[in-house]
Amino acid sequence: MRKSTIIVLSLIVISILSAYVITQPGLSPEKPLPREELLVYCGITMIQPMSEIASILEKRENIKISIIKGGSGNLLRSIKFNRLGDLYLPGSESYIQQAMENDLIEDSTHIGYNKAAIMVRQGNPKNIPAEVTTLLDPDLYIVIGNPDTGSIGKETKKILTAAGIFNQAMQNARELTTDSKRLVEVLKKGEADLVINWYATATWPENSEHIDALPIDEKYAVKKKLVLGLLKTSKYPELARKFMDYASSDTGRSIFERYGLYTVDQNI
Repeated sequence: MRKSTIIVLSLIVISILSAYVITQPGLSPEKPLPREELLVYCGITMIQPMSEIASILEKRENIKISIIKGGSGNLLRSIKFNRLGDLYLPGSESYIQQAMENDLIEDSTHIGYNKAAIMVRQGNPKNIPAEVTTLLDPDLYIVIGNPDTGSIGKETKKILTAAGIFNQAMQNARELTTDSKRLVEVLKKGEADLVINWYATATWPENSEHIDALPIDEKYAVKKKLVLGLLKTSKYPELARKFMDYASSDTGRSIFERYGLYTVDQNI
């Protein structure tokens, strides 16, 4: 009887000690702390270099980077409404200026360039000339970016307005679309004869076998700065600045160059 009592008491003591060890902060199995996370708003044309840079920094800094892609105008509206996020990269510097006017930007850095081009199906089967007035041809199926939703639509409006044909070209267009992604799709699927899109998209391997880019006269289309903005809503501004520093470094700019987003003036 005495031996049984000793065994039972021993088991109780062991249980109590085990519970104590488990509940002590310094002795319990360590749970991994949640990683810090950056939220980046990125225009569609820049998604590939930004994703590559994000992957590098995730490993180097042991953080998570989430990227929301879309038309630059739609992204800016989302930032204004949600008041969340760390970085914003639109397809044109003008959106950064708008964001500054709305007191959304803490700091910014230049990381590359964008330039618009006329785009046709590979081989230019309809022998479309590199002239903006071609957008008035009623025999062509033309798709134009919406100036209210994305950077390429806004740039297209500037180009056509400078050429004095914006209203006529809008009336002649068969379709308005939100962003550069759809402009690529309609050419690859053979749905359109001509679009105006950012030059870089025609250089990507998945598009280059389907699309040819034709230069637009520089008096209408000039290269546009790509500017990465640090949002005032950033939870982790120091990490966001590390992203900015990397993107604007020689290494970062070489990544943008590989995707047709730096020396655009030399290429088209």
